[in-house]
Amino acid sequence: MVDIIQATNNKMLKEFIRFPFTLYRNHPCWVPPLFFDEWNTLHWKRNAAYSYCESRFFLAKKEGKTVGRIAAIKNDRFIEKWKHRYIRFGWVDFIDDPEVSQALFAAVESWAEEQGMEGIHGPLGFTDLDPEGLLTQGFEEEGTLPMIYNYDYYPRHIEALGYHKDIDWLQFEIPVPKEIGPKFTRLTKVVLERNELRMVQAKRRKDFLPYARGIFEVINRSYAQLYGVVELNDEQIDAYVRQYVGFVNPDFVKIILNEKDEVIAFAIAIPRLSSTLIKHKGRLFPFGALALLHTLRKPTELVFYLLGIRPDYQVKGLTSILMTELYRECIDYGITRVQTCGELENNSNIVTLMNNFEHRQHIRRRCYIKTWK
Repeated sequence: MVDIIQATNNKMLKEFIRFPFTLYRNHPCWVPPLFFDEWNTLHWKRNAAYSYCESRFFLAKKEGKTVGRIAAIKNDRFIEKWKHRYIRFGWVDFIDDPEVSQALFAAVESWAEEQGMEGIHGPLGFTDLDPEGLLTQGFEEEGTLPMIYNYDYYPRHIEALGYHKDIDWLQFEIPVPKEIGPKFTRLTKVVLERNELRMVQAKRRKDFLPYARGIFEVINRSYAQLYGVVELNDEQIDAYVRQYVGFVNPDFVKIILNEKDEVIAFAIAIPRLSSTLIKHKGRLFPFGALALLHTLRKPTELVFYLLGIRPDYQVKGLTSILMTELYRECIDYGITRVQTCGELENNSNIVTLMNNFEHRQHIRRRCYIKTWK
């Protein structure tokens, strides 16, 4: 028999966060998240998204042992914007036991019905910057933060409960060219001058802080019509800047300004921390923090994390310029390959762009949905 318990206090939330550390112990592909990141995202007093979200965290117990977890999120701004009364599920993990997965999803569905919802979809987070999508291809690939890794039995369990595909995210691995030809350098110069634009290169982390809000304004505008996206508010933007600025190497931040000194495009790549986090089991102490700092300063592989272009500048070839400038930094650092984050399969601009580069589409993640009205 499976007992479902709602995590309602700090002790239980810690248990909720730590469960996958047990489930995936010594798994070669699972990348442990940083505990404080999970805590700041999930805790009801720390995440600014709770100004418009409500959540429930469920733990599954069998014979007194924790065997699964799932989060349910009601995002009122999503419901208002997209006109779908859906509950989101996320942070879902369970042992290979259909009784456990059925009990977890039944708890979410019960709460959704109590809230007058018409369906459930996920895995999704509070915002588009949270982990999303269930891994359905690439189980043999080492995971990449901040994306989800899961066992290959998860899709089978979820589909058996009546959930089906809503949309997929694709992830690519791209080899870095050995050199940037003069043609691309000339093209960058011509495009920027023709459109009265200029590239900003920060030398220190604090140098790009004045542009941080502009970057998030571009995110809000350029991501607005992507699947399930809800624009970030000022409090969330401030929190993200505080939370992630320490993980950014200024060399891998590219910002383009217009003649009014407004941020109109940007690209951010982050060092791939997977191997470091696996080695230190997600712990910062006693040696994890030093190892992370070393990886941040001298990365051997990058993740193209965020790229945004204001809608009124999206047909000017800026995506290729931003990627070329990041490649230039990769060459200087001796980095030979990069990973993308998840790209929506129906994002034709990204799919077309990938076709212009040598690449390997090696990972696929899926958003599932189940409706009853």
